[in-house]
Amino acid sequence: MRFYEKALPDTDEVVMCQVRQIAEMGAYVKLLEYDDAEGMILLSELSRRRIRSIQKLVRVGRNEVVVVLRVDKEKGYIDLSKRRVSPDDVMKCEERYNKSKAVHTIMSHIAGKLNKPIESLYESIAWPLDQKYGHAYDAFKIAVAEPNLVFDDMTIDPDVFKELQANIARRLTPQPVRIRADIEVTCFSSEGIDAIKAALIKGEQTEKENIPIKVKLVAPPLYVLLSTTTDKQGGIELMEKAVEEIATEIRKAGGELNVKMKPKTVSESEDQELEQLMERVERENAEVEGDEDSEDE
Repeated sequence: MRFYEKALPDTDEVVMCQVRQIAEMGAYVKLLEYDDAEGMILLSELSRRRIRSIQKLVRVGRNEVVVVLRVDKEKGYIDLSKRRVSPDDVMKCEERYNKSKAVHTIMSHIAGKLNKPIESLYESIAWPLDQKYGHAYDAFKIAVAEPNLVFDDMTIDPDVFKELQANIARRLTPQPVRIRADIEVTCFSSEGIDAIKAALIKGEQTEKENIPIKVKLVAPPLYVLLSTTTDKQGGIELMEKAVEEIATEIRKAGGELNVKMKPKTVSESEDQELEQLMERVERENAEVEGDEDSEDE
């Protein structure tokens, strides 16, 4: 099944392909977005450098981003180039391909569940949205919160629409991510403890309504910044800013900040390890306090 309304790509279009066979003349590939249409990357179009071994440049089964040089629609020949693709081309193509795969997954699921031809779903839903929004995926993302805005002017079978909404909600609703940064904050001046508290509060004050930031003490001088948000990139950027604010504030008081782990998303297991570490430190502190009380008696 092709992902787009046109049957074959246009000249100069950047597309995703998968290497099917390697031959003396180059590499035979299938175009993953165009119903596995066959294409060929000529040997001279594999690399800008001298080719010593074609196997080092492409491997059977691996996906490659290529640009279309020529399309013979009558014979079905598609000549492709790998060496003319820029890093920016690769990034944009991978983003589009991932969007197209997500849309295809939704269309396939609906087609299978309701026993509908998948091409009819593309014709009535995905391709019209491609034309209106640039990509059906972007329309689906908007439809998570505003389905009427996207679908009100479309005629869609009620059963299909029900499944479509359910799939969009299940697959495209942003999931919260946990973001964390580990820092060491020290200040040995006379205002040390107060200066550290003030700096950490300054960091927490960078939070936004959809990106809360909290600072927790692990064990002096180690602190963690934590946030749970659906905006992954925005959360990481805001936490980086929070770390900068803490560093600026503590250095005014003659202190220092050392980043032990830059802001990043963390897994559930990493979260659990942190909780276990904090619980252990708390128990150890409680035991030390208990020993001191016993000595006083």
